[in-house]
Amino acid sequence: MKTLSKIASATALALAATGMSAAALADTWRYAHEEYQGDVQDVYAQAFKKYIENNSDHNVQVYRFGELGESNDIMEQTQNGILQFVDQSPGFTGALIPSAQIFFIPYLLPTDEQTVLKFFDESKAINEMFPKLYAEHGLELLKMFPEGEMVVTADEPIHSPADFNNKKIRVMTNPLLSETYRAFGATPTPLPWGEVYGALQTGILDGQENPIFWIESGGLYEVSPNLTFTGHGWFTTAVMANQDFYNDLSDNDKQLVQDASEAAYSHTMEHIQGLAERSLEKIQQASDEVTVTRLTDKEIEAFKERAPQVEEKFLEMTGDNGKKLLKQFKQDLKNVEQQ
Repeated sequence: MKTLSKIASATALALAATGMSAAALADTWRYAHEEYQGDVQDVYAQAFKKYIENNSDHNVQVYRFGELGESNDIMEQTQNGILQFVDQSPGFTGALIPSAQIFFIPYLLPTDEQTVLKFFDESKAINEMFPKLYAEHGLELLKMFPEGEMVVTADEPIHSPADFNNKKIRVMTNPLLSETYRAFGATPTPLPWGEVYGALQTGILDGQENPIFWIESGGLYEVSPNLTFTGHGWFTTAVMANQDFYNDLSDNDKQLVQDASEAAYSHTMEHIQGLAERSLEKIQQASDEVTVTRLTDKEIEAFKERAPQVEEKFLEMTGDNGKKLLKQFKQDLKNVEQQ
């Protein structure tokens, strides 16, 4: 993986030396994401590609998980201008953009799918505040969107924080997500995605969390068969462009990119509706060892009681930016729920 990053850096330096901007070479635009063929990020990427190619002379080359390395590699390549577009979860950008960790405050987002989709459509925090935060790191934020409710898989069903005691739960390389599972009573274990299946299979890990479609797509239920719906959050992702590349585009091409982003977003939000149910059905058809636990309101309350300490940690990590963002986030949620 380090080799890929070095190649990316070397290529960026070579382009800079020749005085050529990323936009000047962008007849073929490169776009990388973190998932497999047919998964949610790939659905978005393919819709984005289709719109661009149907409405311009540009081509979009899409790279899926592993083709250019892990999440950290594709972010580095995007910041260096090797990639023009990247789709990456705040779970991996949390260290780079601390405020993006807001999505890992447990029980902040509701579990109702339609409420969540409406929130992402209308939220001032999502659509006005986040682009400014990403811009500070050379990234043009095009879209943020939800992929699915998070589900915990483990070596046994989970009903209470006590059930997490001494369990090593894989988390993304995100400080606040580690804090969440520490609050829940588990031992958070950051690990790149490529190592998760094997670690679950060999007992290095006792469990992990992901949206149900990814648990099905990645075969995680084969080695971690006890699924628990805790209701604590949604997997969220962000589509970004290298800001220098984006700024160098003509006005027409900027509008093209924005229109493609909107078209891909609309298509993807239709795709995820009912996706969790379809994915769970596939899992249950594939394995008779799978158990499904949906926490009762009383059981959820035991976890919710631990959420304030994670929120407090978020505010410590993010300062005034985080405080303003969280206030707007909660107001946006209130506005949607009142509707």
